[in-house]
Amino acid sequence: MKKQIKNNVSWVGKVDWELLRFHGDDYSTHKGSTYNSYLIEEEKTVLIDTVWMPFAEEFIANLQKEIDLNKIDYIVVNHGEVDHSGSLPALMKLIPDKPIYCTANAVKSLKGQYHQDWNFHVIKTGDKLDLGNGKELIFVEMSMLHWPDSMASYLTGDNILFSNDAFGQHYATEKLFNDLVDQCELFYECIKYYANIITPFSAILRKKLAEVLSLNLQIDIIATSHGVIWRDDPMQIVEKYAKWADDYQENQISIIYDTMWNGTKELAERIAEGIGLADKDVTVKVFNLAKNDDNDVITEVFKSKTVVVGSPTVGNSVLHSVAGFMHMMKGLRFKNKKAAAFGCYGWSGEGTKFILDSMKSAGFELIDEEGLRNQWNPSESVKEEAVRFGMKIAKA
Repeated sequence: MKKQIKNNVSWVGKVDWELLRFHGDDYSTHKGSTYNSYLIEEEKTVLIDTVWMPFAEEFIANLQKEIDLNKIDYIVVNHGEVDHSGSLPALMKLIPDKPIYCTANAVKSLKGQYHQDWNFHVIKTGDKLDLGNGKELIFVEMSMLHWPDSMASYLTGDNILFSNDAFGQHYATEKLFNDLVDQCELFYECIKYYANIITPFSAILRKKLAEVLSLNLQIDIIATSHGVIWRDDPMQIVEKYAKWADDYQENQISIIYDTMWNGTKELAERIAEGIGLADKDVTVKVFNLAKNDDNDVITEVFKSKTVVVGSPTVGNSVLHSVAGFMHMMKGLRFKNKKAAAFGCYGWSGEGTKFILDSMKSAGFELIDEEGLRNQWNPSESVKEEAVRFGMKIAKA
């Protein structure tokens, strides 16, 4: 069903209430998501993005109820990833000659995924598309936010920035606009999205935000590709991104571990106790990776100034949950964060060194080059040592 955004601009996307995992199985979407597609109906009619392929038939049927597809003059593809472009093959079968406006990298992406040579028109930053009625689309390349092909489109007159993945979040809602939804849920999903997807590109984002702001565009609405549309103080999410892109951290220390027979769990809890004793103001959070969602924990890492990781030694290394999580952290390229390590072992005890080496490789500054290692289950004296280790971490 078409929903009006402003004047002749409408939302024609899909709300996916049942989505639980995204990017394969790599990202948790506890609140579902939306795939936002937009229709601009001026003298020229433009479709901006489509929806994910499983909903292509529904998307096209709904679109046909609103408009004769042959009246679409232009299709704009802000990003070639399948959750945005998945309905293109079915749509282009019906209107095969319609021009598609996108970046050069998007042409590569779309050809590589769908093996079709559609009527592509390559754009660069500053290129414009006249829609009539005194309105234009101005294109801005957004390379690596978060794919090389990404771009944004700005509609003059209505002052709408179609920002694609930037400023979005995986959040299913029929309310459509940011001022109509639960603000706590909204901003949690925003920071989770940033932490898990945008973090590696923070330096690029800082430059791109400066570039966009230098264009002196009046932005009344930010229409994202996922989640809500920002109409109430839309620049608030831009301000959040600027803050998050600046090697963000809060006064928080997160302890992250997995355990076999609870010895490492005991150390984690004692370290947390020690941190709390040494610093009454710091927020301490403890996560067992076997019982918590990885993407939610990554969000806490993003917020943290220090991350403490623990695992028992298994096969001369660590539990696979911990190894996989450290691989995630390395890929996200966090900056300005400290780290420490701990764990129990029965025989050889390499687990803690493995964690320390991995955290250092991931760009974390080590508080202690040795970490806290304990053979077998922690004794009372070792528990006291763990409390002291936590106090050392807090003071660092």
